[in-house]
Amino acid sequence: MKYVIQLLLVAVLMVGCATSPLGRRQLIFLPESQMAELGVASYTEMKKKQPIERSGTSNRYVSCVANAITHELTGKWAKQDWEVTVFKDDSANAFALPGGKIGVHTGLFKAAKNQDQLAAVLGHEVGHVLARHGNERVSTNLVAQTGLQIATVMVGGSAAKKSAVMAALGVGAQVGVLLPFSRKHETEADLIGLDLMARAGFDP
Repeated sequence: MKYVIQLLLVAVLMVGCATSPLGRRQLIFLPESQMAELGVASYTEMKKKQPIERSGTSNRYVSCVANAITHELTGKWAKQDWEVTVFKDDSANAFALPGGKIGVHTGLFKAAKNQDQLAAVLGHEVGHVLARHGNERVSTNLVAQTGLQIATVMVGGSAAKKSAVMAALGVGAQVGVLLPFSRKHETEADLIGLDLMARAGFDP
């Protein structure tokens, strides 16, 4: 077991160094394909547990703004199909996940009173995905736990472990596990999001 742990740590050091879109050094261990699987699994878990808003007006409004933001993505992100879901929840929250998943709570409509404000929130959340902040946090947890169980938790793990992974991806508030992004993550997401919304034609 000790030998396996040593090999894992060496692998992390060899392949884990990366750079954020703004030039900051990051520890990135999981491949994007695996992060996409985690994101999709977390999204599916949420759709099972949370009621979904069926109002055509609300869904068209959110999808219109979200599509305008994601239309500005470039490179590999431009090929990503994004799914948008509006959840019936009074909290003023939104999130974006690897794998092309965006969620908006109906409570956000009271805080974001126009499309520009909604675009700022969605741009920020997509910014977290583009900067691979979820991957960075999951990778850090992998190193801390010296194990690979996080990568397979969403398939057959306990509810508590699933919640921990979802928290690392940035949807902890939705499952009762608060794990805010760091200040540097929030700053990066702000800058990326403002650029996206401005290019999409919204007023930052």
